[in-house]
Amino acid sequence: MKKGWKIVIWVLLAGVIAFLAIKPVLNKQTKQEGAPGGAARAKLTVSAEVIKPATMTQYTINTGNISPAEQVDLKFESNGKITDIFFNEGEYVEQGTLLARINQEPLKAQLNKLESQVKLASDRVYRQEELLKRDAVSQEAYQSVLTEYNKLQADIELVKAQIAQTELRAPFSGTIGLRQLSVGAFATQSTPIATLTQTSNLKIDFNVPESYSSEVKKGTPITFTLLDNMGIERSYNAEVYAVESSVNKETRTLGVRALYDNSKGELMPGRYVSVTIVRDQIDNAISIPSECVIPEMGLYYVYLYKDGRAIPQYITTGLRTADRVQVLEGLSIGDTLMTSGVMQMRRGMAVDIKITNND
Repeated sequence: MKKGWKIVIWVLLAGVIAFLAIKPVLNKQTKQEGAPGGAARAKLTVSAEVIKPATMTQYTINTGNISPAEQVDLKFESNGKITDIFFNEGEYVEQGTLLARINQEPLKAQLNKLESQVKLASDRVYRQEELLKRDAVSQEAYQSVLTEYNKLQADIELVKAQIAQTELRAPFSGTIGLRQLSVGAFATQSTPIATLTQTSNLKIDFNVPESYSSEVKKGTPITFTLLDNMGIERSYNAEVYAVESSVNKETRTLGVRALYDNSKGELMPGRYVSVTIVRDQIDNAISIPSECVIPEMGLYYVYLYKDGRAIPQYITTGLRTADRVQVLEGLSIGDTLMTSGVMQMRRGMAVDIKITNND
């Protein structure tokens, strides 16, 4: 009997020792079952948004420069000493305004000489014409004096044209820059007197990649930005009015020019600008954040929130922007889309959501 009790006691002691040995393992298993991924996994809290119709716009951004609508170096058409300057630097002048003049006295004297001969030549033509009517002179004699008269008139017009070349006039309305010569200086046909610039309209010159050549045409709206005097970025709207006829074979880009109404004089030519062009715009599109799209074997899917659980949904994508993706198939207006924690989700996982677009 004593021996039997000893056996029972040793068995009980062995059982207690074994229990104490496996108790930490059991506790660890219990904790794991209550942790995420176990049988009693805690719910994952994620952000979500309710899909609403939106406008999606695709842009392309290029660099460009502001150029004046018109600009020319003012030069005389003939050589001579400058006798008069009629403009002030930096002033606005109208088209046709007389700006400067070179010595024209020899030409004026020649003109006076020719004009003094007009009356005599005219009288000769009149007398010969009367005699011709009475057959008192030949047709050849009449034609000779008439030719002399016409030649005189042509010489007068030539001298007048030469006098006009001694006068420098504004070819268009604009602002005159700094003067390069003074009265008394000798000007040649290659000597610039000043620069005339028209800034009431400005050209925005930029280039686009050849792949965009079919998307940019006359009438395409653009937005260009630049820094003002305070260092603040300002945006302005313009419209394309001309496109280069061919792609530059060296840069593989297409030259584009837009026109900006600068009648208020707020911008100056020569500035560097950033040009934004709307390439495509889709109204009432299903637009979702690009970070919630999961690629898989050439396909794409997202997670929707349904009945408290995450449900994967395959989609067909369309237009892409920097942070949004258009969905062509697979989603509907009103669906609740998971927008965070998507890489931790599994089909049917219980989730709590926080809607981020309740506006």
